[in-house]
Amino acid sequence: MADPSTERPRREVKQRGYFEIRWRQFRNAPRPVVRAVMSSLCIALALGVLFLAYDIALDRGARLPGGDLRIGFLTLYVLLVLAVGSFVTWLIVPLPSGAGRTRATRTGWSAMLGLFAAAPIAYLVLVLLHEIIKPLLVQP
Repeated sequence: MADPSTERPRREVKQRGYFEIRWRQFRNAPRPVVRAVMSSLCIALALGVLFLAYDIALDRGARLPGGDLRIGFLTLYVLLVLAVGSFVTWLIVPLPSGAGRTRATRTGWSAMLGLFAAAPIAYLVLVLLHEIIKPLLVQP
């Protein structure tokens, strides 16, 4: 047993606040997660801007072939963001390799990471474009 007189005094550990912990987690996010989120975000923004242009054109009275297909295009938008986001994440997020392996391997887990990242991003981008950006562009 150690002699109590030779033990070093313990330092006080500063308790971090909730927001300080979350900010630190945000700044130090794992690279695979950042890649999955950014790939899905880029795809959602590109497709979302196209959908917003289509939506505004229909609101302004444009007569397009097929009529008003917003619900169909909205469904296609979500499916494309999910599929392409999963595929791109599968391409750019390989499994971690050990010390001796140089060949990166990909499995369905990479695609699932992309799917889990793409689902909320698709809807968040739609809300941002439809509820914030569209009213700024279409003012009476």
